[in-house]
Amino acid sequence: MKVWIDGRIVDGGEARVPVTDHGFLYGDGVFEGIRVYARRVFRLERHLARLAVSARAIGLELPGGIDRAREIVLATARAFGADDAYVRFVVSRGEGALGVDPTSCPEPRVVCIVDRIRLYPAEKLERGLDLVTSSWRRPPPDVLDPRVKSLNYLNNALAKLEARRRGADEALLLNAAGHVAEASVANVFALAGSVLATPPATDGALEGVTRGAVLELAEREGLRAAERTLGRIDLFGADEVFLTGTGARIVPVRSLDGEPIGKGEPGPLTRRLDAAFLALATSTGTPID
Repeated sequence: MKVWIDGRIVDGGEARVPVTDHGFLYGDGVFEGIRVYARRVFRLERHLARLAVSARAIGLELPGGIDRAREIVLATARAFGADDAYVRFVVSRGEGALGVDPTSCPEPRVVCIVDRIRLYPAEKLERGLDLVTSSWRRPPPDVLDPRVKSLNYLNNALAKLEARRRGADEALLLNAAGHVAEASVANVFALAGSVLATPPATDGALEGVTRGAVLELAEREGLRAAERTLGRIDLFGADEVFLTGTGARIVPVRSLDGEPIGKGEPGPLTRRLDAAFLALATSTGTPID
């Protein structure tokens, strides 16, 4: 692991953040998860643009702006040296008083972590994931807008914990109206006939970068790709369901709440889209060298 912190790159074990940093104390900050494929950073500009919007939404300044953030990502990825890696770019409110007041923090802190990607085990990817519907609901936008990738991921963490305690691989999160939002850290897609649908941001879904690429690839496959409201019944009636995310890429789902999805195994479209996405990711992007 390599970490850019306080203007220099160090090994992961040397990186330190003060205990008075408001990102640590209150989850006050934003982040992006970014992938490196074949020494290329996948859709770096889209990630940085989303980071800037998240920061603006919570009144946080990006030190040096997007240009400086780009330099830090590329430099840290080069220092790590691997062809494939996961990047976590974090901007916290910085050090401040022991109180929630953000104005006590004079300067934001930037941390960029690059490490090896840890995917689901191969057998999970081969057979598909088992999902359970979480009892936790996704907060509405007027409470905490899901389009802001903040450091407050307690809702996601509790949903994931519940799923694992119930013997499942992943949690399905619904919003307050009972509509599908997303999984704990991934977007949800459902295929029915020739229509591939994913929940819109207004239902509590993060507008994922991998999600956007999959919508583009689906149209090349001759499908009607759409953002629309989904319920659990739409997943039960789907031919295929899969999850997408920066870390996970495209992961098939085989069951929800103990009931099989489609044939109860990864479907052909899921496999084709995953192969197409990998080809796209390894042939495009910003070179780290």
